[in-house]
Amino acid sequence: MKVLAIDTSSAVASAAVVEDNVLLGEYILNHKKTHSQKIMVMVERLMADLELSVKDIDVFAAAVGPGSFTGLRIGVATVKALAHSVNKPVVGVGSLEGMAYNLPYAEHIIVPIMDARRNHVYTASYIWDEDGFKELSAPEDLSIEECVESCGELLETIFVGDAVEMHRDYIKERLGERAFFAPASAAQQRAGSVAAIAMEKAKCGEMMNYAELVPFYMKKSQAERELEEKEHETGNRK
Repeated sequence: MKVLAIDTSSAVASAAVVEDNVLLGEYILNHKKTHSQKIMVMVERLMADLELSVKDIDVFAAAVGPGSFTGLRIGVATVKALAHSVNKPVVGVGSLEGMAYNLPYAEHIIVPIMDARRNHVYTASYIWDEDGFKELSAPEDLSIEECVESCGELLETIFVGDAVEMHRDYIKERLGERAFFAPASAAQQRAGSVAAIAMEKAKCGEMMNYAELVPFYMKKSQAERELEEKEHETGNRK
């Protein structure tokens, strides 16, 4: 079984192809968030280098969120279009889940943190144990203070994600030696991890038609929030 996965949930754009338990190829680009211009070029180049066509792919996968609203829309739309073109199934994978999977069999609890703006992060927690990879807490939108406070109830924690660098000093100050940080090679989104998770889901029958795949935004966009605020202010003035 071959899986093509895309992750455009953050500033990182990534595409990968996995066949069974083998990563055939992966492209990662962390340079300006112009996913609409780059992701299909990356996919086409990856497929050409692997001497594969879209028809050779059995399952298509996308990181569905949380994350950048525009990025998620681009990634999901791209995967839906590819799957639709060859009538193949799709799998949606959580962005936080994918990042945690970058650290296989880590000894510590894994806490991905993605920048959600206004000093907030998208976060969850995961663990590897004798039964494999598990979610301990579901994705949430928390202030960094709330996130770190909740981690204080855990044992040793390893942080991964694009919000690590902006909050590293605060995390170290609050958690001290109980806080660890993923190395650069595993710190951000990787389509290879999304593909690996999608492979396991596909083997369990957790697939869907391309039309069913939707982004997981978690919260309303800034434009929607600003519109609601204006409507609320207008209502108060009446």
